[in-house]
Amino acid sequence: MGARKRLAAEKRKEEKKKQYFAVLRNCPTSPRKMRLVADMVRGMEVNRALDVLKYSSKEASRKVEKLLLSAISNWQAKNEGVRLEESQLYISRINVDSGRMLKRLRPAPQGRAHRIRKRSNHVTIYLDNKVNIEEKLEQ
Repeated sequence: MGARKRLAAEKRKEEKKKQYFAVLRNCPTSPRKMRLVADMVRGMEVNRALDVLKYSSKEASRKVEKLLLSAISNWQAKNEGVRLEESQLYISRINVDSGRMLKRLRPAPQGRAHRIRKRSNHVTIYLDNKVNIEEKLEQ
């Protein structure tokens, strides 16, 4: 690996250490259904997002709620002694990508077969402080 590539990789690693995120892989729901839930909470403050997810009737909201709690615990592991209420945490980004697809055959009339695609997805949640954003804008 060349020096320039190595330096860029090290820089990306350092930036990743400053981010707070959680990843859910191969969740057996279609990405379209998961994106509806992700759009509900994108950009929301963390406590409000937890309330919205808890009282949502969608099945995907349970999985996103659990993932958000995981991201919060990742934030707490790096910021010991800081209270969650005072930190002004919010969901800065939430990505839903298509995952592995299981392909099955379903019998159809006249001896034919139709392909059934059972979709899955990957969800990534990034958290950030509103205080950090204001400091970055001032600089």
